[in-house]
This record gives sequence, structure tokens and C-alpha cells, in this order.
Amino acid sequence: MSAGTRRERERAKVRDSLVQVALTVLEREGTAAVTVRRVAGEVEYTAPVVYQHFANKEALLLALVEVGYARLHTRMATAAGNAVTADDRVLDTGRAYVTFAAVHPHLYRLMNGADVDAHDRFRAAAPVVRLVEDLMTNWAGAHDIVLADPTETCEITWATLYGIAGLGNLDTVGHARAAHLADRALRALLLSWRTHPDGDYP
Repeated sequence: MSAGTRRERERAKVRDSLVQVALTVLEREGTAAVTVRRVAGEVEYTAPVVYQHFANKEALLLALVEVGYARLHTRMATAAGNAVTADDRVLDTGRAYVTFAAVHPHLYRLMNGADVDAHDRFRAAAPVVRLVEDLMTNWAGAHDIVLADPTETCEITWATLYGIAGLGNLDTVGHARAAHLADRALRALLLSWRTHPDGDYP
């Protein structure tokens, strides 16, 4: 192994450790607690060491958003892969989304909040967007349906899950009811698209 390769690996290892520490602080205390100085102190580094890897707090938060969407994608892809029918793939994936929001409330808020640039957040979310688009396209194919606007179908599905997952963080609703509502809402959407795939409702 060359000296340059060794240094890159060591640098990547330090960066990963900083991200993991920042995730721990985030999950425990929320976004406001995640600062460069706090993360440096947790791992007994000086702030300049953290700045070697992250230009500022927003860059650190973006790294957490990227990790969040990567983990969400893994959960959703696993749920889709374990399902048997096309309908189950949609329902189980939706359940995985809502469960992720329940298990990681602070991370989920950061992934969808204004602390990180919207364009950067969208880029981080791209794999999940593609997963949902593929999911709905495959669902339509399984039912011999030609959706009028597949992108719109994806956006409606995503918006439904996003809204209900947000409700789950309210004490008056709770995560268990949010999971139930997500299941009901997705079933209603699937029935709607099966009966009116062109979006032309009477």
C-alpha cells in the first residue's frame, strides 16, 4: 500500500468517525446540538481537525443528511425485496419509510428541514426518489396499467408518506397510528390508480 493510499484511508476513517459522533449527538439532542466544536470535543480533537473534513456546520449536517438517505434507501429497498406481490412491495416500503421517521425523528427532521441547502438535500434523496419511481412503475406494470404521469405518481406517493410520517411525530397521533394511516392511504391510492390510471376522475 502506498503512503498516499494509506493517508487517504486514514483520512476517510477520521471523517467517518466524526460523522458517527455527529449522528449520535443529533439523535440524542437534536440539530441545534450538532456543532463543529461539540463534535471535536466528543472525540477529543481540536476544531481545526474537524474543519479539515467539513468546511462548516452546514457541510457537517449535509454529511448526516446523506447518511440518513442512504440508510432510508437501504430500509426501503430491503422491504421491497422481501415483499411477494406488487401491492405488498408498495405497502411494505411505505411502512419502512414511516418506521424510519419514527425510529430516527431528529435525523428525519434534518433530512427534510431547511438547515441544509434544498438542492443538496434533493441530490442526497435522489436514490430514494428513483426507488419510489421504480416501485410505482413496476407496480403499474404488474397490473397492466399505463400511468398518465409516472413522475406525478411518485410525487404523490412520496408526499403522502412524508405528511403522515410528520404526523407520527405529534403526540396526538403517534407512530403506531401513523403507520396505520400510511397503510390506509397507500391502499386508497393504489385502488384509485387501478380504476383511474389516466387521472381522469368523474
